[in-house]
Amino acid sequence: MKRKKKINVIYILPAHKSASGGSKVIYQHSELINKLNIKNITSQILHLKKKKIDKILLSLKKRMFNKPSKKYGWRSNEMEVVKSFAPSSSWTKNKIIIKKDMIFNPKTDFIILPEIWAHFADNLLIKRKIKYSIFVQGFYHMNSFYDHEKLFKSYNKAEFIITTSQETYKCLKFIFPNKKNKILKVNLSFNQKKFRIPNKKSNLITFMPRKLIDHFHILSLFLFDKLPKKWKMESLSDLDEKKLFFKLCKSKIFLSFSYAEGFGMPPLEAAIAGNKVIGYTGGGGKEYWQKPIFEEIQSGDIKKFSEKILNTVNNLPENWHIKTLSHRKKLAYKYSEINEKKLIKKLINKIFSFY
Repeated sequence: MKRKKKINVIYILPAHKSASGGSKVIYQHSELINKLNIKNITSQILHLKKKKIDKILLSLKKRMFNKPSKKYGWRSNEMEVVKSFAPSSSWTKNKIIIKKDMIFNPKTDFIILPEIWAHFADNLLIKRKIKYSIFVQGFYHMNSFYDHEKLFKSYNKAEFIITTSQETYKCLKFIFPNKKNKILKVNLSFNQKKFRIPNKKSNLITFMPRKLIDHFHILSLFLFDKLPKKWKMESLSDLDEKKLFFKLCKSKIFLSFSYAEGFGMPPLEAAIAGNKVIGYTGGGGKEYWQKPIFEEIQSGDIKKFSEKILNTVNNLPENWHIKTLSHRKKLAYKYSEINEKKLIKKLINKIFSFY
């Protein structure tokens, strides 16, 4: 394909001090586009935040009304550019190229909106004839703006829709059957060098309560006098990345409390780290939730959750993580940077085709 015109792929993101999993994926994809050194294409990140006055007004509206209103949704004209924002160096390997204004060139700029701001397309892009796509990492977050008519307009006018999980892909095809040929699934990846798995693991059960802390508390009650004394349970909340991966590699069992996930990386990372993973798929985890590594529990079935943990504790073979090495290698390859790069190149070719 002949590429004369230089295209700039601009990802739009909230200026969050603590990056969500979705933001980290976008940083990584933007980095990869620049890192691939493909001629005539670059990528930038545009960080936005809500203007202070609009933040105050939104807070007042929420106090005045008892039910969701389409007026609650953030609007593009209420946002301002954060010129000085830069993500933590722990989230990115290389320097992110930051865009410092909301001026777009319809001839050279291609915008990628997160699903939480899909409705921005109406005022920000469509009227100005700017080409764009919507990046849907979690279909659970698609309805952050309560005007369905405006949302459908934004999705239908998009050149294509990007997603990262099979579950979200299926949901998008159901919601937008007319766009089924314009849904592109890209890959997630993780740095496999972070996993330093010891030959001998500890009798440790790790977990991230995340959005379902009440589920963990009732589960711990069920296990209180039944879990063998030689086994310990430990939360991985509020750990830096180094400690997190150290604990995951040390533990034998990981409990998943995933809820409404577009994909769900923690259970997958725990599996690669040599854990038996027991718990909820969260929806998005269905694409990799397979035996012998994963055991699915229906959300809220605490009794079965408890029984499965106790059964695993009493019957887990010695060096189980070594015996399941071939299964873990397949998972690691599927979600490797090699495969992510292949799909990012496919994304780049698709963008070039519109110019």
